[in-house]
Amino acid sequence: MEGENETMTRIDRRKFIGAGLAGATVMWPLGHAFALTDSLSDLGGSIVSPPQATIYTAREIITLDPSRPVAKAVAVVNGRILWVGSLEEVVRILGDQPHSVDTTFADHVIVPGFVAQHDHPVLAALTMSSEILAIEDWVLPYGTARAVRDKQDFMDRLTQAVNKRSDPDEPVLSWGYHPAFYGPLTREELDSISAKRPILVWARSCHEMILNSATLRRGGVTEAVVDSFGATAKAQSNFDEGRFWEQGLFAVLPHIASMVATPERLRAGLELTRDYMHAKGITIGNEPGGILAKSVQDGVNVVFSSPDMPFRWSFIVDAKSIVAKYADDAQVVAESEKLASWYGGMTSLAPKQAKLFADGAIYSQLMQVRAPYLDGHEGEWMMDKKLFERAFHIYWDAGYQIHVHVNGDAGLDRVLDTLEVNLRRNPRYDHRTILMHFAVSAPDQVDRIKTLGAIVSGNPYYVTALADQYARVGLGPERADAMVRLGDLTRAGISWSLHSDMPMAPGDPLFLMWCAVNRVTPSGRVPGPHQRVSAEEALRGVTIEAAYSLKLEEQIGTIVPGKRANLTILEDNPLTVDPMSIKDVKVWGTVMEGRVLPTGQATSKASLEQPRDGRDKQETEFEHAALRHALNVAHTHL
Repeated sequence: MEGENETMTRIDRRKFIGAGLAGATVMWPLGHAFALTDSLSDLGGSIVSPPQATIYTAREIITLDPSRPVAKAVAVVNGRILWVGSLEEVVRILGDQPHSVDTTFADHVIVPGFVAQHDHPVLAALTMSSEILAIEDWVLPYGTARAVRDKQDFMDRLTQAVNKRSDPDEPVLSWGYHPAFYGPLTREELDSISAKRPILVWARSCHEMILNSATLRRGGVTEAVVDSFGATAKAQSNFDEGRFWEQGLFAVLPHIASMVATPERLRAGLELTRDYMHAKGITIGNEPGGILAKSVQDGVNVVFSSPDMPFRWSFIVDAKSIVAKYADDAQVVAESEKLASWYGGMTSLAPKQAKLFADGAIYSQLMQVRAPYLDGHEGEWMMDKKLFERAFHIYWDAGYQIHVHVNGDAGLDRVLDTLEVNLRRNPRYDHRTILMHFAVSAPDQVDRIKTLGAIVSGNPYYVTALADQYARVGLGPERADAMVRLGDLTRAGISWSLHSDMPMAPGDPLFLMWCAVNRVTPSGRVPGPHQRVSAEEALRGVTIEAAYSLKLEEQIGTIVPGKRANLTILEDNPLTVDPMSIKDVKVWGTVMEGRVLPTGQATSKASLEQPRDGRDKQETEFEHAALRHALNVAHTHL
């Protein structure tokens, strides 16, 4: 999958940095800078106060730089990589520059810092800070939340979670229940656990909640309130069963937000999400379709903008919402750019990048597909065609990189058609339009993606989690087995990266690698074996190709001189272990722009706290906005 995106920079980077420029904040005349020298000290009097460097040695360093794929030592100065090679070579290159040799990683393997290309902090914070009782294991900083075996296991474990609370009025929120796996769940069953303590069960899809009687009473949800909902919301509510889904869930939101999305819960959940992602080796992350509620973003910034944050985080403009709000095209761009002022410290707005939506979600089988679903149901469009085309046109002409949520092959046709129209109308070089998720596609579309210069960010967990079920229901075996066709992209020479869309999949780059390399389902089946990729290609998918997809390939993604010193430290080499063991490789920690950050030093486990008396209007609005943002994210993905 090695692309051409770094070819020219690789040619000159080592000579250029070797002459003493880039990361060391040292000044040399240009004549000296391009001279070929054996060591930095040979530049003599040109050097002005060379700073202290640190040389990290390792059992092995996987650089993903074709000119030097492996090394034993890396020199870091002022948060950037100064040189990579053998220890002897690095020491020789540094010459008289002050330095120390750090052997902390001598028995470990260093890889480029992992990139979380596409995750959702608020939704992750609210779900991860709950009692996780889900269809899969979640390995968290405070321990592992094991997969639920069956409905009785769910009921037993939820009962334990309720009983361990000392405050009888403290609500209990659980996330992860899946009716397709365990059968329906009702208010009466939750009341059998407790009719006095509020219990809220947020389904794995995030599209549905089941509430017990105590929750309904505390929220003031009566049968008359449900009867007052709009027609669609009322049809998607069942008061007797305590079930609220889709628009019914949005309608009941104001009544339950204080039990789900308090500022305290969000902060604790964000801290847990931070610790979880760091424990998985992440050094930089991104949310496409950022938050459009200033109070919620301010709450996120309390944790994510802090100087002790172990990774940087960027947000991409939610172009769908902004275009729908403003009729004037120039105002659309202006309002998008204003969002940059919402961030600071370790958070930022990804410059000139915007997110749009094509068709519906994979988990709910609402993708738009060319051939009908087996059961005859139809997919959905997330944006009307006219609005999608207007938005694409606006951001294309403004020079933005456009990220498009697309899951079905008919949805992909619309995206590629729109891309081609704009390329022919206003040609742009290196536009890097990103096709996100890439669930169902066809071979002819791979050729077209290549021709139009688009790239892909795929979620390989779709195959692991859904291929068995979708082979039987909805798609059929041919389409289900070919989901996320990374092998075809590789053979076509198309740049692709991997993402988790957390909490749609565990935000664990090694697990994503495992999914892409093995394509093994829970039944042990390997759907579409020809779509498997190599371990190195998968590693590139969570490092340099993910960086390329965010236009950061000049800064991160490989271990080469001049780039940020973002490194992930592993206990073993994911390229040489048995492919089925990739997900089990342990993460020691990270180096983030020169800061050495072991895992496990800060862990937070949140629980629902009883809302305080005297909550003011501002806090109530925050809770509503936070939960609404989380549900909006879920609605587009599930």
